[in-house]
Amino acid sequence: MSLSFCGNDLKNSYSVEKGVLNNGCFVDALNLVPHVFLLFITFPILFIGWGSQSSKVQIHHNTWLHFPGHNMRWILTFMLLFVHVCEIAEGIVSNTEMKSNHLHLFLPAFMGFIAATTSVVYYHNIETANFPKLLLALFIYWVLAFITKIIKLWKFAEEGVGVEHLRFCITALLVVLYGLLMAVEINVIRVRKYVFFTTPQRVKPPEDLQDLGVRFLQPFVNLLSKATYWWMNPLIIGAHKRPIELKKIGKLPIAMRSLTNYLRLKDAYEEQRQHAEDLDRTPSIWRSMYRAFGRPILLSSTFRYMADLLGFAGPLCIFGIVKHLDNKTEEVKMNKTEDLHFGVYFMSSMELLQNTYVLAVLLFLALVLQRTFLQASYYVTIETGINLRGALLAMIYNKILRLSTSNMSMGEMTLGQINNLVAIETNQLMWFLFLCPNLWAMPVQIIMGVILLHYLLGYSALIGASVIVLLAPFQYLIATKLADTQKSTLDYSTDRLKKTTEILKGIKLLKLYAWENIFCDSVLETRGKELTSLRTFAFYTSMSIFMNAAIPIAAVLATFVTHAYFSEFRLRPAEAFASLALFHILVTPLFLLSTVVRFAVKAVVSVQKLGEFLQSEEIGEDSWRNGDMSVSLDSCKKHTVTTKAINRKQRYKMDSYEQPMRRQLRPSETEDVAVKVSDGYFTWGTNTSTLSDINIRVPTGQLTMIVGQVGCGKSSLLLAMLGEMQTLSGKVYWSKVPDCEMLHDVYIREYGTDFSQEEQSKNRYSVAYATQKSWLLNATVEDNITFGSPFNKQRYKAVIDACSLQPDIDLLPFGDQTEIGERGINLSGGQRQRICVARALYQNTNIVFLDDPFSALDIHLSDHLMQEGILKFLQDDKRTVVLVTHKLQYLIHADWIIAMKDGSVLREGTLKDIQTHDVELYEHWKTLMNRQDQELEKDTEIESQTTLERKTLRRAFYSREAKTHIDDEDEEEQEEEDEEDSLSTTTSRRSKIPWKVCWRYLSSGGFLLVFVVVTSKLAKHSVMVAIDYWLAAWTSSNFNTMEHKPIINSDHQSYVPVFIILCAAGIVLCLITSLTVEFLGLTAASNLHHNLLNKIIHAPLRFFDITPLGQILNRFSADTNIIDQHIPSTLESLTRSTLLCLSAIGVVAFVTPASLIALVPLAVAFYFIQKYFRVASRDLQDLDDSTQLPLLCHFSETAEGLTTIRAFRHEARFKQRMLELTDTNNTAYLFLSAANRWLEVRTDYLGAVIVLTAAVAAIWMSFYGLQSGLVGLGLTYALTVTNYLNWVVRNLADLEVQMAAVKKVDSFLSTESENYEGSLDVSQVPEDWPQHGEIKIQDLCVRYDPMLKPVLKHVNAFINPGQKVGICGRTGSGKSSLSLAFFNMVDVFHGKIIIDGIDICKLPLQTLRSRLSIILQDPVLFSGSIRFNLDPERTCTDDRLWEALEIAQLKNMVRSLPGGLDAVVTEGGENFSVGQRQLFCLARAFVRKSSILIMDEATASIDMATENILQKVVMTAFADRTVVTIAHRVHTILTADLVIVMKRGNILEYGTPQTLMEQEDGMFASFVKADM
Repeated sequence: MSLSFCGNDLKNSYSVEKGVLNNGCFVDALNLVPHVFLLFITFPILFIGWGSQSSKVQIHHNTWLHFPGHNMRWILTFMLLFVHVCEIAEGIVSNTEMKSNHLHLFLPAFMGFIAATTSVVYYHNIETANFPKLLLALFIYWVLAFITKIIKLWKFAEEGVGVEHLRFCITALLVVLYGLLMAVEINVIRVRKYVFFTTPQRVKPPEDLQDLGVRFLQPFVNLLSKATYWWMNPLIIGAHKRPIELKKIGKLPIAMRSLTNYLRLKDAYEEQRQHAEDLDRTPSIWRSMYRAFGRPILLSSTFRYMADLLGFAGPLCIFGIVKHLDNKTEEVKMNKTEDLHFGVYFMSSMELLQNTYVLAVLLFLALVLQRTFLQASYYVTIETGINLRGALLAMIYNKILRLSTSNMSMGEMTLGQINNLVAIETNQLMWFLFLCPNLWAMPVQIIMGVILLHYLLGYSALIGASVIVLLAPFQYLIATKLADTQKSTLDYSTDRLKKTTEILKGIKLLKLYAWENIFCDSVLETRGKELTSLRTFAFYTSMSIFMNAAIPIAAVLATFVTHAYFSEFRLRPAEAFASLALFHILVTPLFLLSTVVRFAVKAVVSVQKLGEFLQSEEIGEDSWRNGDMSVSLDSCKKHTVTTKAINRKQRYKMDSYEQPMRRQLRPSETEDVAVKVSDGYFTWGTNTSTLSDINIRVPTGQLTMIVGQVGCGKSSLLLAMLGEMQTLSGKVYWSKVPDCEMLHDVYIREYGTDFSQEEQSKNRYSVAYATQKSWLLNATVEDNITFGSPFNKQRYKAVIDACSLQPDIDLLPFGDQTEIGERGINLSGGQRQRICVARALYQNTNIVFLDDPFSALDIHLSDHLMQEGILKFLQDDKRTVVLVTHKLQYLIHADWIIAMKDGSVLREGTLKDIQTHDVELYEHWKTLMNRQDQELEKDTEIESQTTLERKTLRRAFYSREAKTHIDDEDEEEQEEEDEEDSLSTTTSRRSKIPWKVCWRYLSSGGFLLVFVVVTSKLAKHSVMVAIDYWLAAWTSSNFNTMEHKPIINSDHQSYVPVFIILCAAGIVLCLITSLTVEFLGLTAASNLHHNLLNKIIHAPLRFFDITPLGQILNRFSADTNIIDQHIPSTLESLTRSTLLCLSAIGVVAFVTPASLIALVPLAVAFYFIQKYFRVASRDLQDLDDSTQLPLLCHFSETAEGLTTIRAFRHEARFKQRMLELTDTNNTAYLFLSAANRWLEVRTDYLGAVIVLTAAVAAIWMSFYGLQSGLVGLGLTYALTVTNYLNWVVRNLADLEVQMAAVKKVDSFLSTESENYEGSLDVSQVPEDWPQHGEIKIQDLCVRYDPMLKPVLKHVNAFINPGQKVGICGRTGSGKSSLSLAFFNMVDVFHGKIIIDGIDICKLPLQTLRSRLSIILQDPVLFSGSIRFNLDPERTCTDDRLWEALEIAQLKNMVRSLPGGLDAVVTEGGENFSVGQRQLFCLARAFVRKSSILIMDEATASIDMATENILQKVVMTAFADRTVVTIAHRVHTILTADLVIVMKRGNILEYGTPQTLMEQEDGMFASFVKADM
């Protein structure tokens, strides 16, 4: 047939006798004009534009300038394109009915499609270039197209073509769309005034777009890019070359920042609060959340409904296609010439839908749209959820900053609760928001599904549906059970972690006493309980997976069997496969519903907790917070400020008339008062006052000291002055700030208006305050000291010298840039306290409050701090200092003294005043001072506490440096990559899946299980395919035997039993696979943990010196948790989705081999998508994790340091920091979820293309005799691919992240263990060895590690039985190493130690260590009972234990405890003093009656009196045993029988103390002199 525009089957195709416009072909030609016009005009402009774009540097912000009606235009254009597609389809189908080709039926439509596409590309480029004048071309095009279509419609109406004809409807739709687009264009002209107007409007981009830091473009890009996440491409593809960092993801757009959202939520909440106060109810958080975030949720729900409705297009199209393929075989083409107008055929709307190819295209479009809407819905809810979380966090933080101190200290609000609110409750609400559109979308989806099923299959469908609905409650039950089991698992794992931490902290002691196995067993016992709980967890998880897989099989079985026996109609392939697809759709909402309901319940609880928290009591709104001034006492000089008494809970005022009147302050005195309290009664939230009748004054610029016994209210007095306590009555006056010192105002300004309305008028200026319990930020040392003030080098140096921090800073790995605090390096108490004091000194404030800054410092440091810091540094600045202290010897320096007793002021005045007026008190102080002076003398002999602290710090770092080069391989790899930065190596390394680790994990699970899992998985999926294939064969056979046999036929007998058997097998296999996978995971987890624990507990001591404790603990906490709970389910999900996809593709290939050709490019595309996504996803996941930790820490930090922050007046700065941290975390999370959407949109589109190819290939094959049942089978399977493709990639990415945990654990499994065996057998060692305690050391050389230099070189010594030996020497001389050598804890590589005739290196370690005793330098106690601490092996009688306690002077103390020997010891023995702990260690050594005792610097942490007791005890109790003492203070070993002086690993002097003393220039003599 020849091609001609108007066709050549009619004579008058080209004649215009009846009038030009009455020729239909001519009208169609006229319709071509506008399209051609547009293409002619726009192409040159576009080419010139694209050519010039490369030359001019394009600022990417212009991309985001939208003309008015931007979204409307995109939506209309998409609709226009869709209508054009319908028009083309209609034209082509009509053309097939004609005798010759009529091009005018579809060519104009085709050109229209191209023109519409061009219009939107053109528009986008103009918008990018911000050059609106060129839009005129589009305006003209819309007008012309509108006119030509109207002419066509008018001619149709004249000819009597009506709504029943499809072409009429299409033309009418086009008229409407062109009209609307014209309106949009006119609107642009109206708003931007660019054509005929003289002053076009200048447009500035919104302010966040002027900020180049904003990288999250979702709100700003055009609609197409929004829907497909096109703007993410550079980020995700770039991640392959170099990792994504925080810099790369930039800042959040203003609308998403937590500040913006906080203000929205706060306004809504305040409104609710006002409303609630009128009605006496609590304000509803739900309502305020709805007011603030309701609109996006509605938008998301709309998207969701559209997606769900479009989802039903799949089954319906399958139904249509299969049905029409069936009918094709019967229908003979009828001649359809009766519907001719204009000499061409006009088809009805139904006819188009009977064309199978049209249906295939429709199916494709419906899928694409459905997926786009679904992802849009997800994205909107996630964005809203993140916004809500940001707002809630800011709200909670604001509340924390205003919490009343009593609330925190009286335990109404614990830190734990606050941390839970931040970490758990806000996330619960966020997740609830993510899932909440499901709550109202799912019921609709289920109802629609059931209606359609009923339409397809009649009543038997309802039976299948009821199977699904009846089993849904079980799903819910399982889900709740899962949540409960998870809780109990958590409890056990916390318990196990606690025990593990204790073991690791006391590992040295455990090894020296050979107790490691006992403690290891106790951990394993807890682990056993945890595993039982995990087993339940695994069982419920696998039941949940099983239900999810088995329900659809059961439903299909019930439906089709009942249909076969009770329905009069045969089951045809069309109905069978459409309903199969419907069942697949129905299962998802039902499975999810249980999850959603569970989250809803959790969210309700979370909101309740939040409400209680937001309602809890706040700190008193004191006047300097609100800024109302009182009349000043002396108005010409300085102003003072009053404090309102808060009567929160209608507290009664104390009657103060009985109190004796104090003398009135003369005006001249008030000038110099910085703070004055008159008639103050203060309380910590109860009605009884803690401080009563307080009348004090703090003179300006002088040093005021507050003294008194422990617990008399000194710290409370400081807090009362700071306004932290509740005032029952009385006033606190603060003198007015001179204007020049309003420094802290700087902070207010940076915060903008939101938090600062009240701030400007406050007039109590900030007070530098150092609390008793030191509080550090997670920041560098420098940040902790400057604390937000500008850095001034001289001042900083002076402060550090005053607090003698320099030596400590020099020890830290990065000096004062080292991170300290929760997550940083652990400092000792004294170091922490000095940093806090340094912070108070550094601040440029007029008033400094120091609360017992000397409590954790030794005497030298205290003196230095007092002289340099307080007297010199602070007094030179004329700052007012208030110092709380117990060190009475400093009273002589005080300008003003306040003595407290039992919550009231005992005396106030200068030291002279008190000496004259209160002789008794003065004498009492004097005796105390003498006592303190004696302590001082003792103290100087000690190798001071500080040196000790520094020593531990030095050891930690010395060992860590040695470790760094053999540290975790991962980190090393990372570093290498950074150095090379050769992209190729990085790329290949970062996109590989760690197969080796996977294999390691699976092999831990046991080969039998792996085999069972693999076979059952394969069998299950084969059976699933078999079920559907059988269904196809059954329905096709029904259909072919249709006309001949009577209705009740023998099919059932042959087909139904097989079908039932297959379904039953499928259900059983589902159960087996879900159980085996979970239990494989469990076995692997328990084996890995068991091996890890054994390896680590038996590792040599050196391993613990060089591996940071935190790193080991991480393996036991985070990594073990991932291996326990996350990997099994990810593995299950991954294998399931992969096998589903593979089986689907297999079926499609089997049905239509031709479609395989199309699958090749799709597979390539899929490979690249997943490759890029996995890398990007891992980076973003890491960013999300690493930004979450600082946020949580910031919250707990703030809650701990509330009083300090409020005293310093730094609330605004902390809020700012919190907002920054929240935004950073939210940015990472948003990008992560956008990346997930990016992936899902792409895989979904790929899935849609697979469906299209499968459908087209199947239709084409059916002309060559493909059974319609198989077509249905192929299409149903192709539809499932879209659902599972993205799960394959997501699970791959997750598994990759989770396998890192296995890798880390695995890296520890290669640790060398100590050699526990020894060459002698246990039976060869005498029972009572060592009987005498004779020690020979021959030519001993020792090192810590084969890599390191020896620490002891050729040491020789001989110790007689029962001798008392003292070993001394400077730090690092090898004293401690020698003590470790006795226990074979270090590498003895030459020489030997012989005890009672046996070389200790040949003994099994267990035997050797269990026969000697040692007392270590730092006392270690474990949580449990006292009995457990003395004798964990449970071998001794009570009498023996009491005897040991008596020797250690502890008997009476233990007697007085509840439970005696079974009294509780808390973690680390915190409930005993350090001295008592040391005595317990002595008792422990005595319980083990060994003839050799080694004391390693055991008296370093004990005061003189206790030490003397200890010495006596050792001499009497151990009179007949060999005692080796390693001494810090030489005087402890003056009574020894033998002294060994060591230097640099050699023995320098050796002999009795007397002989060594006589050598004047000897080392020992010099030590003794220094010590005297």
